[in-house]
Amino acid sequence: MGAALRIFFFRHGETEWSLAARHTGKTDIPLTAHGEEQARKLRPRVAALAFSHVLASPRLRARATCELSGARKTPEIEPDLAEWDYGDYEGRVSRDIVRSRPGWNLFLDGCPNGESPAEVSARADRLIARLRTMSGDIALFSHGQFGAVLGVRWIGLKLVEARHFSVGPASMSVLSCDPDHTEVPVIAHWNAVAGSGGQSAF
Repeated sequence: MGAALRIFFFRHGETEWSLAARHTGKTDIPLTAHGEEQARKLRPRVAALAFSHVLASPRLRARATCELSGARKTPEIEPDLAEWDYGDYEGRVSRDIVRSRPGWNLFLDGCPNGESPAEVSARADRLIARLRTMSGDIALFSHGQFGAVLGVRWIGLKLVEARHFSVGPASMSVLSCDPDHTEVPVIAHWNAVAGSGGQSAF
């Protein structure tokens, strides 16, 4: 893993379903007008970087965020960047799921007729193995819960720890390596939102 590698992970902007906290996996819905505005606010940060690769989830909301951010009009589509397949829980909200399944947690239990935690963890590991063959600044446009999984797997934590990693709409996180110990992966920045103020802003 080379010291020059930095991975910039961008979550897509707001959609009607993300605004309502509905689990959105394979459903291909567009950004809201506000979501488009959020994506455009990424432009100053994106413009300051020269990406060697730009990869995006197949979903419209991720591809639109990529284009509106100015990163690339036609990114390379990477199927492993897709959001968790929620199966029977697609379109539902967590508070309703736990009424019928007390104690349910996505990162522990997965989804019936969707992906299991082991499957999503393996998918993230496969993507990380590919990213580690690259160098320079890499842009990824993807989704919130897969982003949390990618973050914890980058630093070698078990997938269940992803429940502690929040990823907001149109946020940016940076995965890299300790400059003094290049074999050590680190989270250099997490869940920064343009113009938000405070330590998490950029």
